[in-house]
Amino acid sequence: MLLDFEKTAALIGEGKLLHIAGTESLLRALPKGNWIGGSTEYFVANTGGIVTDSQLSVNILDFSEYTFTVYDCDTIEKVAADGYENGLTILIIPFNSDVHTEYAGKAPAYEDMFIKPVVGWISGLNLGKEQTPIAVNGFTGECFADKAVALSLKVPDGKRADIKIVNIFDEDDSSPVIHFDKNGFAAQVCLVDGEEVDFAEYIEENAIDTNLPLVGDYSGMGVNVSIKSIADGIVNFYAPVFADIDYHFAKAIPDYEKAFGDKLNEIENKDSVFACNCILNFLYGNLEGKKINGLYGAITFGEIAWQLLNQTLVYVTIE
Repeated sequence: MLLDFEKTAALIGEGKLLHIAGTESLLRALPKGNWIGGSTEYFVANTGGIVTDSQLSVNILDFSEYTFTVYDCDTIEKVAADGYENGLTILIIPFNSDVHTEYAGKAPAYEDMFIKPVVGWISGLNLGKEQTPIAVNGFTGECFADKAVALSLKVPDGKRADIKIVNIFDEDDSSPVIHFDKNGFAAQVCLVDGEEVDFAEYIEENAIDTNLPLVGDYSGMGVNVSIKSIADGIVNFYAPVFADIDYHFAKAIPDYEKAFGDKLNEIENKDSVFACNCILNFLYGNLEGKKINGLYGAITFGEIAWQLLNQTLVYVTIE
C-alpha cells in the first residue's frame, strides 16, 4: 500500500515489521524500527502505476521471528545460507554498486542458493533526477549506497514461501544462438551461431528491437538479460551475461501492455507477502496510470528471485 510519511512513521512507531520503498530523502528521514527499505520513485498501487516522491510503498510483514543483516562484497555469498531452514529472505541491493555486480555475477553459486528462498530487488532512482540508490537497515537507521540489506523471516511451521516469476518473454526459436566469451554487464563481441561478430553492429544491421531482452537457457528456465544501452560500440546490460549460457533474442511482442496484462490476469492467487516489478515493464508496458488487480509494490532496477532477473515481476505467496 502507498502511504504518506506520517502514516509510515506511525507504523514504525507501533513496532510493525515492514518492507518499505520510497525516495532516498524519505527513507533517510524515517525513524528507526523493524524495517528495511530501498529507494525508488516508481510503484504499482491499487490506484495504478504511479511515480511519486511524496509517498512510500509499505508492506506489513506478519512474522514473529526475523533477523536483519547487512552484506558487502565479501559477505554477500552468505545471504542464502544465513536464512532460516524454513524461511524467506528479502534482499535489497543498491543499483550500480560493487555488491550489485558481485551478486549478479556469482549468486547462482552461493551456498544454499536455490535451496532457501531469496527474493528482493535492486534499488534505484528517478531516471530524470540526480539521486543515489540506497538500501536501508531501518533497525539501525543506517543507509548504504555500497552495501545490501536483508531481512530474513522464519515461515511458520506447516507453511512455506513460494517464489513466483511472471515473464512475458519466450526465446525466439528463429533467433541464432548467441554466446559470449566472458561473464559481464557489457559485451563488444559475441559468437552468433559460432561466428564472431561485433555485437552492436549485429544489432543495428539486423534492426533488432532492444526493448526485447536476450533470453538465456538456465537449465530449462528462461532468464531475461535486458539491454541497457549501446554506446561507443559496447552493448551494456542490466544483468550480466554468462559465458556458458545459450542466448536467443526474445520473440517480438506486438502489444507489450496487453501481453503483460494478460499474463497477470492468469494468476489466481495474488495474496502476496512481497512483490516487485521491473522498471522496463513499467516503461515499455505504459503502466503509469494503469490499474492492475493485485501484486502491488516497488518498481525496480532489477528483480531477485534467487539470482538477478530483468523485465520480470517477482512475487511471493505463503502456501
